[in-house]
Amino acid sequence: MRESLRVDSGDDRVVVTLARPEVRNAIDQDMIDGLHEVCAELEERPRTLILTGSGGVFASGADIAQLRERRAPDARRGINSAAFQRIHALPMPVIAAIDGYALGGGAELAYAADLRIGTPRVKIGNPETGLGIIAAAGATWRLPEIAGHARAAELLLTGRILDAAEAVAWGVLSSLHDPEDLLPAAHALADRIAANDPLATRHTKTALAAPADAHPAIELELQAELFESPEKERRMTAFLERRAR
Repeated sequence: MRESLRVDSGDDRVVVTLARPEVRNAIDQDMIDGLHEVCAELEERPRTLILTGSGGVFASGADIAQLRERRAPDARRGINSAAFQRIHALPMPVIAAIDGYALGGGAELAYAADLRIGTPRVKIGNPETGLGIIAAAGATWRLPEIAGHARAAELLLTGRILDAAEAVAWGVLSSLHDPEDLLPAAHALADRIAANDPLATRHTKTALAAPADAHPAIELELQAELFESPEKERRMTAFLERRAR
């Protein structure tokens, strides 16, 4: 795996640590290429993904030195956007464990996760317009879903950075943990996910990601498949047997 990422693969989860602490984990092309490699592995063998950063920072943004040199064809390629969309579309849940700065592309990587937790040191937001660009890797459509249109508009149009308490109040983060407890808290979420039926978890994520006009038909089809699953029979039988004791 690439130097810009540390990858720890387990039976039911993969932990990916952004590892460019000397530049506050700025997201460069090598890191994007590494994230694509991780996605290929998880598409082939679905497991929960935990994303975190090294050195007390999640990701301070895209690598400005590289970004400054990019031109219109690079923008149309969607370099970061394609990677973050692939992360968001992974079959199993994605957990972002955020400490310190999550700015610009770093914030957009966090928005691509299904679950986001943080520390009291979190600073998250999108200052792109101050650099003469827009947040084009997911913020303009994911952030309204997460925080609501009015709040997303305020963040994206002003470049305001939320502190940890504001991020929780706005629904950008679901909980806060001391820095030393952040990764254990992410693993606790992954443990709870792992205790459930993987297929039911995957189908729940599929339903959550479906467009509004796909409901309720998509739930009915997914549920129909699960109703025929041997795992559903096994788990419900075990529940009834426990209750009867």
